[in-house]
Amino acid sequence: MKASDSTDTTAPYWRRETATRAGLIVDAKAYFEVGRKAMLKARKRIMLIGWDFDARIELSDERLPGEPRTLGEFVLWLVKHNPELEVFLLRWNIGAVKTLFRGTTIFTLMRWMAHPRIHTRLDSAVTLGASHHHKIVVIDDCLAFCGGIDMTSNRWDTPEHRDDDPHRVGPDGSPYAPWHDVTTILEGPVAAALGELSRQRWQAAGGAALAPVEGACDCWPDGLDAQFRDIAVAICRSRPEGDGKSGAPVREIEATYLALIARARKYIYAESQYFASRRIAEAIAHRLEEPDGPEIVLVNPFKSQGWLEPVAMDTARARLYGALEHLDCHRRFRIYHPFTQAGEPIYVHAKMTIVDDEVLHVGSSNLNNRSMRLDTECDVTIDAALPGNEAAAGEIRSLRDSLLAEHLGVSADTVAAAIETKGSLIEVIETLRGEGRSLRPYEILDLHEVETWLADNQVLDPEGPGEIFEATAKGGLLRGLRHHLHTHADRLRHRLHHPSRP
Repeated sequence: MKASDSTDTTAPYWRRETATRAGLIVDAKAYFEVGRKAMLKARKRIMLIGWDFDARIELSDERLPGEPRTLGEFVLWLVKHNPELEVFLLRWNIGAVKTLFRGTTIFTLMRWMAHPRIHTRLDSAVTLGASHHHKIVVIDDCLAFCGGIDMTSNRWDTPEHRDDDPHRVGPDGSPYAPWHDVTTILEGPVAAALGELSRQRWQAAGGAALAPVEGACDCWPDGLDAQFRDIAVAICRSRPEGDGKSGAPVREIEATYLALIARARKYIYAESQYFASRRIAEAIAHRLEEPDGPEIVLVNPFKSQGWLEPVAMDTARARLYGALEHLDCHRRFRIYHPFTQAGEPIYVHAKMTIVDDEVLHVGSSNLNNRSMRLDTECDVTIDAALPGNEAAAGEIRSLRDSLLAEHLGVSADTVAAAIETKGSLIEVIETLRGEGRSLRPYEILDLHEVETWLADNQVLDPEGPGEIFEATAKGGLLRGLRHHLHTHADRLRHRLHHPSRP
C-alpha cells in the first residue's frame, strides 16, 4: 500500500502506511521487556523520542551474559558491542531539568554525551506553553513503538496490578501506585514513516539531518506474537502554531477524534489520563442528543497526579461531565475508574480509543486541550473498515474484551459472553463490576469557587498558544455546550407544558 500524505493540516492523518506486523502492548512490564529485545536486534540506529526518560530503570529481569541492569548502562553496552550502532535520544527540555537530580542520572548523561555514537538533544518546544510529548522508539527504521508509555521510572506494572507488588518500586526503592498504560508495536513501512517523523523532530531540535536506515532486517522481538499482519495504519499528529518550518498548526489528532465520535454507531470505549477537551465534549454532546446514538465509556484515573494537574484537569472533567450528564437523557455516557483488590486507585495513563470493533486508536495524546492543539503528539490508527483491513475487526474486539476484563477483574471470555448477550457495554460493566478489583463510577467533585473559575476559563489547559492569556474573553470551557444545554432546557419546558406533543 502506497503512502498517503496529507497536506491539509486539519486532515485526520499525516501518512497511511502498511504494517507487516503490529500489536498492542498493555502495561509497562511487557513494553520494557519487548523494547529490550527489539533494541538487542538493532544494527544501525535506535531513536528514543520521548517526554521523559530515566536511565536508572531496569527493562527486564532477563539478561544476556554481561548485560547491565539499567537502561543507561544498557545503551552504553549496546554501542560498545556494536561498532555500527548509533543512538539518538530526544526529550522535552523542561522535564530534563528535573532528571539531572535523579540519583546517578547526571553521571550517566555525561557518559552518553561523551560517547561519539550516542547523541542527546533537548526539544525546546519553541511555541509558548507547549511541550514535546511524543513517546516513540524507532529501531533501524524497520520497527517502531508509538503510544503512551515513557521509558521512565514509576511506570512498571502488570495487567494484574497487584497490591504491594514488590517490583513496583522506583529506582530509589520507594513504592508507587498501580499504573495502567498501553503502546503499539509496528513493523514495516509504517515504522519507516515514524522514523522519518522522528528524524524531522530531531533536526527541528537542532540535530543534524539524518538519512533513513537502508537494508533493514528482522527487528521483530523474539517470542512476541503479532495481533495484526499486513494492515494499513494511519499516523496523525498534533503540533502548535509556530512549531515547524511552515509555522502552521497541525490538528490531525483532533480531527481524528472528532471523526471517530461522529462515525460511531454502537459504542466508543476510551482510556485517557484526562477528560478536559472542550471540542471533544461538544462532539459527545451531539451524539448524546441523538435517540439512537452510541454508548460512550471512558476509563479515567480517580484523580490526577501532582499539585497542578488536579486543579487543571479534574475540575475541567467535573464541569464537562456535569454538562454532559444534563444532556444524557438516554443514559449512554459513563466515566469509570479502575481500583485494585484492596481498593487502591489504579492510575490510568493510557491514551487509547476503540470504536465499534472497527477502529483502534493509540498514541500520546490525552483528551484535553493541550494534546489537541498545543503540545506535539503522535498517534496511530488501525481501521478495519478500510479495504484490506477487514481481518482486524476480530482482534480489535478481543482487545476491547481483554482491556475491560483487566479493569473488571474477570476473564476476557466472561466479558465477551456478557457483551454478546446484553449488547451494551454499560450494562455489562454495571453487571460485572463489584467491590475490590473492579471499575467504579465517577462522581462529580464538589468544586471550590476558584477551581470552577479556573476550569471554566481553561486557564491551566489552553487550546493553543493564542489562548494562554485569552481564554476568558472567548466564553470559557462550556461555551460550546451552553447551546446544547439551553436547547435541552427548552425541550424539557416544552414537554412539561405540552405533554401530548412530541
